[in-house]
Amino acid sequence: MSKQSKPSVTQERMYDLILAPVITEKSTMVSEHNQVVFRVPLSATKPEIKAAVEGLFNVKVTAVNTLISKGKTKRFRGIVGRRSDVKKAVVTLAEGNKIDVTTGI
Repeated sequence: MSKQSKPSVTQERMYDLILAPVITEKSTMVSEHNQVVFRVPLSATKPEIKAAVEGLFNVKVTAVNTLISKGKTKRFRGIVGRRSDVKKAVVTLAEGNKIDVTTGI
């Protein structure tokens, strides 16, 4: 069996992968369990997200879970519109590592 190689992610791609931290009540609760939630592009893969978080924040990532929230159909002044789909990544950090999302990169 061959072991998968670590994806080579450029510094520019790292900044494109991590769009913004998600600051909600639920994401604040999971931060107690060494997890951080980020918005990422729909095209981002789990190995890329792991490499980007480790490269930008100098932490060790143990797991990456992703989810896609489908956009809702909304009405504004009688005109039907649609919110865009959003992909979120829940990143679990190794014991002893921490990311402060209130500060910039």
